[in-house]
Amino acid sequence: MRRLAGFLFAFAILAGSLHGPARAQDKSLTVFAAASMKNALDEASAAYTAKSGVKISASYAASSALAKQIEQGAPADIFVSADTAWMDYAIKNKSINEASRTDLLGNAIVLIAPKDSKIDNVAIGPGFDLAKLAGDGRIATGDVKAVPVGKYAKAALEKLGAWQAAEPKFAMAESVRAALALVARGEAGLGIVYSTDARIEPGVKTVGVFPADSHPPIIYPVAATATAKAEAADYLAFLRSAQAKAIFEKYGFSYLIKPVS
Repeated sequence: MRRLAGFLFAFAILAGSLHGPARAQDKSLTVFAAASMKNALDEASAAYTAKSGVKISASYAASSALAKQIEQGAPADIFVSADTAWMDYAIKNKSINEASRTDLLGNAIVLIAPKDSKIDNVAIGPGFDLAKLAGDGRIATGDVKAVPVGKYAKAALEKLGAWQAAEPKFAMAESVRAALALVARGEAGLGIVYSTDARIEPGVKTVGVFPADSHPPIIYPVAATATAKAEAADYLAFLRSAQAKAIFEKYGFSYLIKPVS
């Protein structure tokens, strides 16, 4: 009987040693992030997985759509918004752990055209006539009523006095990446996207940069959801690290905090 008990104990230890690492590998987090984050965050998440063993599953879309999905109970652990308004919305609806929030990254908005366009070196400032520049073509950006890049674009154009004439020419896309694709395919002659998006799409070129003071600051807050797994805290800590900073800056984001590690 004593031998049997000893055998069972040894078997339990062996089983634990076999399945322990598998259980660690089974740990995962779901990240809902602004579409403009895809390339940079995919690399950052891969670096985190290599370090921790925790798998990251990411869903990218407009911040507005993601905030509403989280509100409706979508199983996300982390939310990265392309503006503070949609993070504030999620906090107000108690779907975010407010204490975990960090305003992590910054960006800029630029005017883009297809890579073979004759348009080049546009000076963007007060009196800028975007409607005339577009001619008979369309101008792509995110939906100005909801998608952060579209909201930033409209704010800038209003301040520069260019919105009213240009508004009828706009093709409103569901996300910044959708707007980017319209210009890359030549379906829109111009577009307003983040500078980071223009950098990763070979089918477009940046022809002008909007002055930073023409629109509200572009800020990407990140936070854990109210239902996040325990591992979310460690992932957020990684995003605040020097290693993550180097990755985000490589893609053109500005890093708004001092790395904590």
